[in-house]
Amino acid sequence: MTTFVDRVELHVAAGSGGHGCASVHREKFKPLGGPDGGNGGRGGDVILVVDQSVTTLLDYHHSPHRKATNGKPGEGGNRSGKDGQDLVLPVPDGTVVLDKAGNVLADLVGEGTTYVAAEGGRGGLGNAALASARRKAPGFALLGVPGTLQDIVLELKTVADVALVGYPSAGKSSLISVLSAAKPKIADYPFTTLVPNLGVVTAGETVYTIADVPGLIPGASQGKGLGLEFLRHVERCSVLVHVLDTATLESERDPVSDLDIIEEELKQYGGLDNRPRMVVLNKIDVPDGKDLADMVRPDLEARGYRVFEVSAVAHMGLKELSFALADTVARSRAAKPKEEATRIVIRPKAVDDAGFTVTQEEDGLFRVRGEKPERWVRQTDFNNDEAVGYLADRLNRVGVEAELMKAGARAGDGVAIGPEENAVVFDWEPTVMAGAEMLGRRGEDHRFEAPRPAAQRRRDRQAERDESEKEYDDFEPF
Repeated sequence: MTTFVDRVELHVAAGSGGHGCASVHREKFKPLGGPDGGNGGRGGDVILVVDQSVTTLLDYHHSPHRKATNGKPGEGGNRSGKDGQDLVLPVPDGTVVLDKAGNVLADLVGEGTTYVAAEGGRGGLGNAALASARRKAPGFALLGVPGTLQDIVLELKTVADVALVGYPSAGKSSLISVLSAAKPKIADYPFTTLVPNLGVVTAGETVYTIADVPGLIPGASQGKGLGLEFLRHVERCSVLVHVLDTATLESERDPVSDLDIIEEELKQYGGLDNRPRMVVLNKIDVPDGKDLADMVRPDLEARGYRVFEVSAVAHMGLKELSFALADTVARSRAAKPKEEATRIVIRPKAVDDAGFTVTQEEDGLFRVRGEKPERWVRQTDFNNDEAVGYLADRLNRVGVEAELMKAGARAGDGVAIGPEENAVVFDWEPTVMAGAEMLGRRGEDHRFEAPRPAAQRRRDRQAERDESEKEYDDFEPF
C-alpha cells in the first residue's frame, strides 16, 4: 500500500460568485418603493498552505479533485449573499507548484507560506447597486462570475541541510538513525529505503536537518530504478555526503567506483555542482572494511574530499562527523544573502492600454479579448433585454465599438468576445451610441416621480452625461 507520495496532479476549482438579485421594495400603500436587490456573495478560493505536520502528498493522490464552495445569491431587502468558504489545503514544507507544462508557479518553503491556486469568482451586483439617477429601477442584476478551474502539479522537494547519497545498503538509513532520533526501516537488501527519511541533529549550538535519499544506481538520472523519483530531494540541501560501503560483498564494486557512478548521476541530473561534498567511509567495524577504508582514503583526499571513517553500528567516528557537518551547514547559512524587507512594487498601467484587444481572424471573425469584456459577458443574463443593453453600454464606454470600426468591422460582421472554446458570438450592428443610450432612460419607471421643473431636468441631463463616463465594473460591494 502506498504510504508516501511526493508528486501528484491536482484538479482544483474555486467557488463561483452568487448571482445578484433583481427585486423591488414593496409595502402597503407603497407598491413601488425602489430597487432593493442584494449582491451575490463571492466564491471561495482554493489556497495551498505549508503545514509542518504534513510530510506527504498522499491525501491528494487519493483525492485529486478539490472544490471550494460557491457564493450565495443576493436577496430582496438589500440582503447580500454569503461568501463562499475558502478551501485550505495543507502541503508539506518544500512543495513546488507547477502548471501542466512544467512552469513553476510557486515554491512553498516555510511554515504558513500560502499560494492561491484558484481564485473565487466575484458576486454579481444586485439591481439596488446598479441604480442611478439615469437608471432608477433596473429590471436586471448581474450574474456571478464562475470560479477559476486549474490543473496543477505538486512536487515535494525535501527541505534538508544535509543529504546522504549512495548505493542501496551503503548504510545511509543506519547513519541517520544514530545521528538523529529518526527511526527509518533498515535491512540489508536493495531499495530498503523507499521514501526519503528526515532527521534533526543537534551538534553544539547548531541544529540542522539531515535526509537520506533512496538508493541511487547507474542510470537513475534517466529513470532507472528509484533514483529519478527522489533526486529532486537533494536540490535544496547545503551539503552532499557520499556514504560509501567499505564492506560490500559485490566483487565488482569498491568505494571509489561507487562515488564516481553517483557523481555522474548527480551531474546528469544537474544543478548540484556548487554544493560542498563530504565522503563517509562506512562499516569500518568490519575488519576488511577498515582495511579498504585505509586504502582508498588517500585517493579520495587527493581529489579534494573531506573524508570521515565511521561505523553506524558500532557508533565509531560519529561525533567528529556530526560537528563537521554542523560547521559546514553554519558556514553555508552565513553565506546566504539576507532576505530583504518586503517591497511593494507599483506598476502603473500604460496610458495607451485599453484593457482589451480586437483582432481579425482568418475566417473574417473579429475577436475581442480582455479581462473586463470577457467578465462582463459572463455576468450578463442574455434572456433579459435590459441586461443586454447594459452590456452594450459598458462595451461602448470602454471603446470596444470604436476599436471594431478602426479594425475594419462592418455591419453584419461576426464578433466574438472571449476565447475560442467559450466565446459569445454575434453579428455586429454599429451604432452611434450603444444599448441603452439608444433607448433613452432605460431602467426608469416614471411612476416614481412627478413632472420635473426645467432646472431639475437640466441637472438630471448633466448627471446622465457625467454617469456615462463612470466605470461601474470595479464597484466592490463588500
